[in-house]
Amino acid sequence: MAVEQSYGEWPLKRLMTEVVGSGHKSADDMTREQAEEAFQRILDDEPDPTTLGAFLLANRWKRNTPEELGAFVDVMAEGVDHAAPDCDPVDCGANYDGKGRSAIFGVGAGLVAAAAGTPVVAHSGDRVPTQKQDAYKHVLDELGVRTDLSSEESADMTDEVGFGFYYQPNFAPEVDALEDRREEMGVRTFINTIETLANPAEASTHLGSFYHLPYAKRIIDTFQEAETATVDRVVMFQGMEGYDDVRPGSTKVAVWNEGEEMDDFDIETPEYGMDFEEEDLHVDDVAADSATITEDVLTGERDDEFADAIAVNAALRIYAGGDAEDIDAGLQQAREALESGAAAEKLEELRDF
Repeated sequence: MAVEQSYGEWPLKRLMTEVVGSGHKSADDMTREQAEEAFQRILDDEPDPTTLGAFLLANRWKRNTPEELGAFVDVMAEGVDHAAPDCDPVDCGANYDGKGRSAIFGVGAGLVAAAAGTPVVAHSGDRVPTQKQDAYKHVLDELGVRTDLSSEESADMTDEVGFGFYYQPNFAPEVDALEDRREEMGVRTFINTIETLANPAEASTHLGSFYHLPYAKRIIDTFQEAETATVDRVVMFQGMEGYDDVRPGSTKVAVWNEGEEMDDFDIETPEYGMDFEEEDLHVDDVAADSATITEDVLTGERDDEFADAIAVNAALRIYAGGDAEDIDAGLQQAREALESGAAAEKLEELRDF
């Protein structure tokens, strides 16, 4: 009883019985206070494992509101070790559970953007449930880049190189500690959503991906509901495998700036060199092959569909950072960074950090 009184009146079992547990059509939404208390209990490992699993699944069925997600983000933020670099980078929030078929372009794209003058940060964990596939960390490991960094080291990396990596076990240990329970779930939960919004570099711009436009709107609304959010610009796009890599074809992009309504537009990637199918970007070993592709493209050893994909993804990061008025202008800057050798120099700086 003392444990429950230290939190409030809403243990997860009561929330299941009275609020969220009646099914995806009849369940009610939690208030901000209920959602905050629920996630604090979860981070403190207070709920019974069976109750926790039921609660996570019930929230998946009913779909969390931006108010609930914003409350979760605020509770998570209390345990995040933020370290802001002196520059203001673009925060790349790719799904932590990674990709399993296609190459990861974010490292190469981030370094090209950095070479063009747009600082970028990425963050991920290590084999995060449910997919437990390759993410930013694993490509960087294959490239010989240090990834087990403190938040302060990540901020220094961002300032020195223009590209920085933040490692979840070090900047968000409370969320990382939930990995075993998440793996037992067997499905994605709201934790997969909010961990990508942690923003350990306290960037003012977030770049993320979505499958459907309503999800982009939900994330934008979540940032507005989160009292701890520092972002005032969000750019979301349709990514391959839910990751922050632009998929070939017609790609929807959603843009929100503080004080404005969300806007969206389409980019036809064949117009920017990506005149091929998503299957053309598939690889056998995502981490190792992505690292090889990244180095070959940045050093000028490769000029094919993978080079085009890295250039377009860099252009989107440059645009998101406000350093290009459109994708065309961003692509021109990305091409110049590649052709001049500046992007290759950034890779060596990253390795030497």
